[in-house]
Amino acid sequence: MSKSFTQAIGAAVRREFSAAKDAQRRGEHGQAFHHLENAHILGQRSTYWHSLAHLHMLRWGWRQKRVVEVLGQLVRLVAATTKTGLGWVPEGNTGGTNVSPFRAMPLSEEHAAEIAKARAASRRVKRQ
Repeated sequence: MSKSFTQAIGAAVRREFSAAKDAQRRGEHGQAFHHLENAHILGQRSTYWHSLAHLHMLRWGWRQKRVVEVLGQLVRLVAATTKTGLGWVPEGNTGGTNVSPFRAMPLSEEHAAEIAKARAASRRVKRQ
């Protein structure tokens, strides 16, 4: 069975979603959104994870009553579901409305290593 990038990066993205949920429960809303941004960065090369990150950000915006975030995430959700597969993704972009959806951003060392590990795992399986 081959392992896709979506499968290979899944554990890292799920960890960030879980950390976001825990932070939200503690009332640490800013920290929760930071974890959603991390999930977005890690999963943005996967249509599944990219779209799910924007859906979680949309829900976060709704709960925080941030109209601009909700509207921005609706647009980003549509783009994530339709453009990710075409490779139209600015690497490192955090995904929130405080940043242009077209702006590439530098990856942290941790994110770069996690993404490289997932890419290597998906390439390794494809060659076998």
